[in-house]
Amino acid sequence: MNKTFPPEVATAIRKHALLNAYRHRGEAKVSPVLSKVLFELPAFKSRVKELLPLVKEIVEEVNSLSMEEQYNILSSNWPELLEVERKQEVKGLPPLPNVDKFEMVRTRFAPNPDAPLHLGSARPIILCYEYAKMYNGHFILRFEDTDPKTKRPLPYVYDWIREDILWLGAKWDEEYIQSDRIPIYYNHIKRLFELGGAYVCTCSREKFRKYKMAGTPCPCRSRTVEENLELWEKMVEGLMVEGSAVVRVKTDMSHPNPAIRDWVAFRIIDVEKWPHPRVGDKFWVWPTYNFACAIDDHELKISHILRGKEHMSNTVKQKYIYQYFGWSFPEAIHFGRLKLKGWVLSKSKIADGIRRGLFKSWDDPRLGTLRALRRRGFLPEAIREIIIQVGVKPIESSISLENLYSINRSLIEPLASRYSFISDPVKLKITGLKKTVTARIPLHPSFPEKGFREIHLKPEANSILVYISGSDASSMKIGETYRLMGFLNFKVESLNDEVKGSFQGFTLSPKIRIIHWLPLDRIVKARIIMPDASIVEGFCDYDCKRLKIDDKVQFIRFGYVRVDDVNEPLTFYYTHP
Repeated sequence: MNKTFPPEVATAIRKHALLNAYRHRGEAKVSPVLSKVLFELPAFKSRVKELLPLVKEIVEEVNSLSMEEQYNILSSNWPELLEVERKQEVKGLPPLPNVDKFEMVRTRFAPNPDAPLHLGSARPIILCYEYAKMYNGHFILRFEDTDPKTKRPLPYVYDWIREDILWLGAKWDEEYIQSDRIPIYYNHIKRLFELGGAYVCTCSREKFRKYKMAGTPCPCRSRTVEENLELWEKMVEGLMVEGSAVVRVKTDMSHPNPAIRDWVAFRIIDVEKWPHPRVGDKFWVWPTYNFACAIDDHELKISHILRGKEHMSNTVKQKYIYQYFGWSFPEAIHFGRLKLKGWVLSKSKIADGIRRGLFKSWDDPRLGTLRALRRRGFLPEAIREIIIQVGVKPIESSISLENLYSINRSLIEPLASRYSFISDPVKLKITGLKKTVTARIPLHPSFPEKGFREIHLKPEANSILVYISGSDASSMKIGETYRLMGFLNFKVESLNDEVKGSFQGFTLSPKIRIIHWLPLDRIVKARIIMPDASIVEGFCDYDCKRLKIDDKVQFIRFGYVRVDDVNEPLTFYYTHP
């Protein structure tokens, strides 16, 4: 361990690492721990370069402990922090209702693996995970993949979803895949036949719709248990074709919402034409969302269901299953619709756009998928913070690009080193220099301890040549004085294909406009993928070649970017201003 810091520094790091681990189910993150330590001990801001390895070391040490060990150390040494944390948790999210009714709080996130997750998906993930953590419960991941035809699961998306959830900092305690549980659903529907709560319907869709809209039971509803079981066996043995029969749950045929009336629990799918990617053609009859969801929520002992208000009719449907079996329904919390401004989120539109070549892939920067946000360089902590702010309000809420930019900027600003990027480069020739001059440009103006980039320029014929951006060159005026950032002042003498200026000294003046620049011999080709998928090409600092994929940096007067490819030309994705 680093011995150059006083003991209270290591103590502060360990304290914040343990607290961060408590917040994130046992896994502390270096960046937020470093930020907390520097806030508590601002005198060490000047030594952040030395401090970072120590923070990494202690964070690794804390992460090697079990969650119980982390909690015990934190509660023994800093119990007041846990008390504050609990108050903040309650302040950030309202308490769950009727927690005492259950042995354990068990929440679930249940995606359909037909497409990767998007920003809207982050809301139930983060809320369910945070509530499970708040009450020392379990967070469950359940893949709902029982529709191999219209919402066809994609084999690789299962892993994409797992990656996205982990990227958000949410670790699930249990995982289930519904296509593995088909026999469970078969057993329950046979019991439901015996209880008189379901029947096999052989009416055409159009014919049943007339009964439903009239509020009149169809003739199939009066079938005996034996008749239903006999037809059911024909269905599962593949003796009936797709569309010839469905299984319906008996509900109130006079219910004011026609969608509730005798809803479909099972349907036949031609798996020779539409084989399931995991179980192939093993099953001919598949449960609908509402039947499988109702059974699983009971079997998995889900205590609290958190989902959007658009699922309220599904809650009504699923309660019929619980009533027939005599089960207690979980606490259902329906939050208001989340409007997401500035992103393409529709799975069908994205898939169609990829097929037509409008989007390059599911992580195209124009999209609101979590994969796209991650590739652009957003931090998962920013998404978590904005979701906690929105919370579980029953009213409609919105998240704009500007909201997310602001939160992400506050988190990434202390961490991102500064470099120069020159687009549409124009040469600037400055005369009047007789000896080698050196520029020292800080990697971060607020943290000089991060170091400097030193650039040495040796004049030839009393002049030096540098690159400036085309936009800066086009806005210059003859006779005006400008300053090369961290370097020198010059007066513009002429504006042609090449800008010519005369040396005016090194003294910084607040009245002089500052522009960024690059030396001709210390550059590397670079390209930046913008949010609209356009590409900006130019040069960046040669030192950028030392960056690694996924590093986040700030290009001065351009914006924050994420490193995507370290082969020349270096490729960056633009995050935000």
